[in-house]
Amino acid sequence: MQSQSNYIVMDERAVRRAIARMAREIVERNAGTAGLVLVGIHRRGVELAELLADEITKVEGQKIPLGTLDITLYRDDLSVIGPRPVIASSDIPQHIEGRSVVIVDDVCYTGRTVRAAMDHLADFGRPARIFLCVLVDRGGRELPIQPDFVGRHFDLTPAEDVAVLVPAEDGQLGVELRRTEPD
Repeated sequence: MQSQSNYIVMDERAVRRAIARMAREIVERNAGTAGLVLVGIHRRGVELAELLADEITKVEGQKIPLGTLDITLYRDDLSVIGPRPVIASSDIPQHIEGRSVVIVDDVCYTGRTVRAAMDHLADFGRPARIFLCVLVDRGGRELPIQPDFVGRHFDLTPAEDVAVLVPAEDGQLGVELRRTEPD
């Protein structure tokens, strides 16, 4: 038997500080807000993208276009998901041609989700630049994909996992480390 221990490693204040820092970094790297579009990956990336957009609007006084991507049908492991995957809608608010698009996700692990997101994003046009913003980078890449903006890095063992908690899905904002331990 195995048991699981859960530990909050980032509380709401820590997450909000990371969001504020990443929002500033995004604006600085883009040299302002002109041509900037944030696109959250369903599910938790959407809520994180909304938090980033709110922070940028608060600091810069400029509303940032916000979109969503459901990458389910672009995954390379779709056959593993099962015969009836749950598919949400993708909504890109305006043309992305020539714009700087920031893909937002909760955790970067193997890089496969991001690859699927870039494949799907190509259906909407060709951005001038694509950035990747994640709240947590846990390492373990299988593809040569690295985030441009990271809230926090964790070096995890195979017995550890990390979960980003967002109010719409989990009733709270935070990051939880989940450790499987032998009994």
